[in-house]
Amino acid sequence: MSQGVTLKRGKRPPVRRKPPASGGGSRRPRGGLYATAGAMAVLGLTVGGAWLYEVPKRLNIAAARGVAQAGFEVRDVEVRGLHHMSRLPVYTAALDGASDSMLLVDLDVVRERLRLLPWVADASVGRKLPDTLVIDIVERSPAAIWQYGGRHALVDAEGHVLVTRRLTQFAHLPVVVGKGANTEVGALARLLQDYPAVAKHVGGAVRVGERRWDLKLAGGETLALPEGDAAARKALDTFVRMDRDNGLLGKGFVRFDMRLPDRMTVRMASNDGKEPMIAGTEI
Repeated sequence: MSQGVTLKRGKRPPVRRKPPASGGGSRRPRGGLYATAGAMAVLGLTVGGAWLYEVPKRLNIAAARGVAQAGFEVRDVEVRGLHHMSRLPVYTAALDGASDSMLLVDLDVVRERLRLLPWVADASVGRKLPDTLVIDIVERSPAAIWQYGGRHALVDAEGHVLVTRRLTQFAHLPVVVGKGANTEVGALARLLQDYPAVAKHVGGAVRVGERRWDLKLAGGETLALPEGDAAARKALDTFVRMDRDNGLLGKGFVRFDMRLPDRMTVRMASNDGKEPMIAGTEI
């Protein structure tokens, strides 16, 4: 006679579990269906969460486009601080975005694009509602014309190449020659600033062995300085004193070699086509 089971509403019938099988036989896993359902649920939550995360972004973009349609879009770029460079690269960098909406212009990105331009040392970018970007440029200052490898380039005091064409308007700047001369322009300028009596005669300089300078003077003379800032300053002190006392410049000398700390060697041009005369004097 079979025994009946009474079911109450909302309850499941009891499940009779079989005792575990004896022996070393393997059992077939019964959680596969539940694992698959769980994975699908996690995937659904992930996709749904990503969609919900994108909603504010999409709403912001839609709002920004709506604002642009209402007249708040970039229609003008106000540029300040230009002295040498053209405005066109500035406009290109400012307007090279995916949208013209004032709200969608990334000011930091625009600033970084501007700082990649050769002439730009720094820049700031702001909004002037309803439709104008305001850009302030800090230009690099041209300091010298660098000659190396048969080419000429305009450089600033730190050695940054500004332009390589149309250099005529910068012909008043000194010419520095040689490998690495461009990165030493600032140091040379600071050195000569302290010796105006020499600086006014300097038309250019040659970087020798990336270690020292040969100054090219306006009268055709060459002043060979020793290596190192301290030694170069000592040599210039001596040269200024000797020129003041004896009048070295404009006397037919073609080279003043001051590389030795206790001696100056001078070379004088020869009038008969022979080798120039060389003499040394203790200092």
